[in-house]
Amino acid sequence: MGCLPFRGDIIFWLLSSACCKIQNVLRQKLFPGLLLLVIFALPWPGPQGKQDRDEAFFQRKREQMVRYQVESRGLKDERLLQALLAVPRHLFVPEQYRREAYEDYPLPIGEGQTISQPYIVALMTAAAEVKPGDKVLEIGTGSGYQAAVLNQLTDQVFSIEIRETLAGRATSVLQSLNYAGVKVRWADGYFGWPEEAPFDAILVTCAANHIPPPLFQQLKEGGRLVIPVGSTVFFQTLTLVRKKGGRPVIKQLLDVRFVPMVGEIEKEKR
Repeated sequence: MGCLPFRGDIIFWLLSSACCKIQNVLRQKLFPGLLLLVIFALPWPGPQGKQDRDEAFFQRKREQMVRYQVESRGLKDERLLQALLAVPRHLFVPEQYRREAYEDYPLPIGEGQTISQPYIVALMTAAAEVKPGDKVLEIGTGSGYQAAVLNQLTDQVFSIEIRETLAGRATSVLQSLNYAGVKVRWADGYFGWPEEAPFDAILVTCAANHIPPPLFQQLKEGGRLVIPVGSTVFFQTLTLVRKKGGRPVIKQLLDVRFVPMVGEIEKEKR
């Protein structure tokens, strides 16, 4: 036979048992509700919080792009670097590619066209030696990104796009971002923009199998023409052409691969 507890121990045991039962009830019935109250009482990140995080992410990616893709490859002009840091490249690509916008490769923008990889944009801009007040012509507006970078360097940028949809889309993006120094025209870039000539610099962002004569004619004396020249099917050579004494002085820069120029230039091949 076992021993019975003293009266004080019995009272303590009864109280302990009651407390355990109360705890179980609270745990089973009240705690989930309390937990939900705590969860819903916590501040949830709203649209503004997400937008701020996205902007911080893109700013960080832009800084990395400039440091590791451009500056580390020898392009160190401060005005160029600041221009690249200032332009939100992710807003010039389709939404599904925005988080890739600052990576070291081109991206599709529709109609079989691409936005060039950041380094190529930087290299072409550097080769054009754009100064404040220069009048610049771009052939192949595409996304509008190259024009925006140029507009950071000068307030006179004229850009021609042969595809109507891309010309309209680029115009909308540039206007929404207040790039007032860029004028976009839907036309065949082979013929340039004669009523605005001459130009201090001309950048061609599509491959040509020869230098279009109208573009060279619209170049100022001492002006710079940057263009990928060669096979429009395989690879080309990014070429810098300076106009000296009315004649071209040619320097080859880099092997590249661009989408082909279309329109009048295709007739010239036949």
